[in-house]
Amino acid sequence: MLRGELAAAQTEAEQGLNESSAANAEWHWRFKVLRAEILLKQGAAKETLAALEETPPPNFVKEDFAVRRKIAQGTANNFLQRFDDARQCFSDARQLAASYHPELLGEVALASGTLSFMQSDFAAAEPSYRTALQIAREKNQPFLEAAALGNLGLLAMRSQHYDESIDLYSEALKISERLGARSSVSTIRGNLGWDYFQMGDYEQALSDSTAAEEEASKLGMGLEQIPWLTNIGSIYLVQSDYSRARENYLKALALARERGNSATVTQCLNNLAFTALEQRQFDLAEQYNREALELVSTSHDRFGEPYAISVNGQIAAGRRDYHSAEALFRQVINDASAEKPVHWEAQADLAKVYEEENQPALAERQFRDAMETIDQARSSLHREEYRLSFLSGAISFYDDYIGFLTAHGRTLEALEVAELSRARTLAEGLGVRSGSLAFPIKGFAPSQVAKRLNTVILSYWLGPQHSILWVVTPARVASFPLPPAAEINSLAQSFRNALVGPRDVLETENAEGKKLYEILVAPAKALIPQGARVTVLPDGSLYNLNFEALLVPAPQLHYWIEDVTVTDANSLELLGVSASGEPARSGKLLLMGDPISPASEFPDLPQAATEMAQIEKVFPPASETVFSRAQATAQAYLESRPEQFSFIHFVAHGTASRASPLDSAVVLTKVDNSYKLYARDIIKRRLRANLVTISACHGAGERNYSGEGLVGLTWAFLRAGAHGVIAALWEVNDNSTPQLMDQLYSEIAGGTAPDAALRDAKLAFIHSGTVYRKPFYWAPFQIYRGSWAPARATARARRAQPDGAQRESPAEPRPLGPSRAQRVCPGPTGAA
Repeated sequence: MLRGELAAAQTEAEQGLNESSAANAEWHWRFKVLRAEILLKQGAAKETLAALEETPPPNFVKEDFAVRRKIAQGTANNFLQRFDDARQCFSDARQLAASYHPELLGEVALASGTLSFMQSDFAAAEPSYRTALQIAREKNQPFLEAAALGNLGLLAMRSQHYDESIDLYSEALKISERLGARSSVSTIRGNLGWDYFQMGDYEQALSDSTAAEEEASKLGMGLEQIPWLTNIGSIYLVQSDYSRARENYLKALALARERGNSATVTQCLNNLAFTALEQRQFDLAEQYNREALELVSTSHDRFGEPYAISVNGQIAAGRRDYHSAEALFRQVINDASAEKPVHWEAQADLAKVYEEENQPALAERQFRDAMETIDQARSSLHREEYRLSFLSGAISFYDDYIGFLTAHGRTLEALEVAELSRARTLAEGLGVRSGSLAFPIKGFAPSQVAKRLNTVILSYWLGPQHSILWVVTPARVASFPLPPAAEINSLAQSFRNALVGPRDVLETENAEGKKLYEILVAPAKALIPQGARVTVLPDGSLYNLNFEALLVPAPQLHYWIEDVTVTDANSLELLGVSASGEPARSGKLLLMGDPISPASEFPDLPQAATEMAQIEKVFPPASETVFSRAQATAQAYLESRPEQFSFIHFVAHGTASRASPLDSAVVLTKVDNSYKLYARDIIKRRLRANLVTISACHGAGERNYSGEGLVGLTWAFLRAGAHGVIAALWEVNDNSTPQLMDQLYSEIAGGTAPDAALRDAKLAFIHSGTVYRKPFYWAPFQIYRGSWAPARATARARRAQPDGAQRESPAEPRPLGPSRAQRVCPGPTGAA
């Protein structure tokens, strides 16, 4: 039973009950109580009370099962929201345990804490749970310890302390997995799924919630399936997959009705109403919500009430009954017990009501209030990886606010709101921005940034209904409407697939490449001089797109890279501030790579030694620190004082983790079963490097977070303080890459800025007349700007050849042989 194997437990309990007789009444009662506890874990609260209705003989009052009977009765009453009856049962259990079985006081405290929790009395619930945890540890009761940690995690979750909740759940999960407690593992993973959902990490949320629901179903835990089905439905809802959302909500509702749990029924009805609203099915939404409100009024469900009222407000707004909608949204906003997400959603919904009523000043006030509420919730998160994903759950609010400002011709302010959502975690880590939001942004002057960096900035915002391009030049800020995100996403995905395919998109005159140029760049063409530096601030799917490869139609079809020098960046704010001070001027190089293969999926790279040798020739020996083969370890990097180097270059395999982007890694030589330099470790060593180059697959990252962008190795090096990073969007070729890197560093050594040097190396490929002209070979590498000054020389003179002559910079790539082997790149991995 404790391990969650309820079907087997029930069979054995029934057998024991049948085999025990009146002559062995003690065992008969033990099996009777055990069977009732199993029924309770299966969600059958009424059946549990019926099974325990009979009172044990007085001579059994000192037995442990007398205490357990009272706990089970109290818990069943608690599930049925008969709180007074539950309280009396727990009081009786406490007295019996104190007198005869003090080892059970922890279980009584746990159950009492849940009674307080169910009544939204969190202040009373916490000390009860902590008492249970203390007793569990003192008495070595690991099942109770896991339950107490899990319930404290639930308490932290309800208080919107999601990072604390995840830590508590993770500790409980380790204990439960060690014990083989499948039911606890299911419950904890499901609750972790909800935490990740609240923080906007929908991929991890879906993974955890699905695993929890499947395990609960296998274990016959019908009641436990309900919240996980609800979680799954909510994930699909925010992703606009309404049919899957409704399917999971209806399954949860059927189970909730079967179990007679009114609070859970209310939650399911709320969610079904939200789904109907998204599809503008107001009558159906009202039908679901009417039943939910009736249940709320009879069951005093404080969790469900704000959601039901909010749905009513949205129904009224959809029917243009703005007076009623305003009153309902105000009711939610003024409810101090409402969870933060429903709170800011009500504020944003009220703003849209005022906008419809042509009251822009009032709408503006509500948008600002919602922004503050979102910021308060985000500020409560202390772990960096949790802050990374948080805005995914609130990004639709920013889209609404930007749409409002744009509609009123407030172009610069709309850009400012977009900027507030960009790279917040990166900026905080670099000390550019404090944890709290400041709006309006002090000294927000995008044209001054463009002027200082001598660049034209293209800032994109992709929204479900409308997208926007802001063009920032040294003289002005202009904006252009773009198609909805879905249209752009489809084109971007198709074009990326073509870029990594076998055919040359220029020769085939790829339609998506031409269309993307027409949509994304052509509106700004008059503001971008020929030969200009262009800095792209992408959004959504555009983070995975190389703008250089877009196809320009005139005067003849060509790549955009032939017209401009393109770099990517995370935000205007980071462009405008040198967060880590001046870059290191030491001219020193840290070169790491050609590691010994640590595993079969990471074989030796045939041309790694060639690439390293070519880069070594560019720098004087005294300024080089080289770690190769056995010396190329993660520990060697961490102990090298990386802050002293102007240039850092890796030649190795790379992994990009979607499940946990900070577990993306450079794959190096194995030492004590460890061979990965993780992104989470990279950010702990402050850098001043002018340029970090990750000559590895997927160095840019695989996971795109709303506002934060691609998070992986590039993000980690920028977060550590690098002023620029070159990394790859997809797999890189082991034959062509050494040639590209050779020309890159040759030009840097001659004083060319990294962005221009990379462009020149790519153009040499494009005009080579070889197979390397295809974007597959040159387009994966992109340069990501921190805040270096592009006009300055960034490296010392080239190192002389042994004969004293300078090497010539190659005009085009030089084929190194027939091999076209790729650097082996395993698919995205989870945390190691």
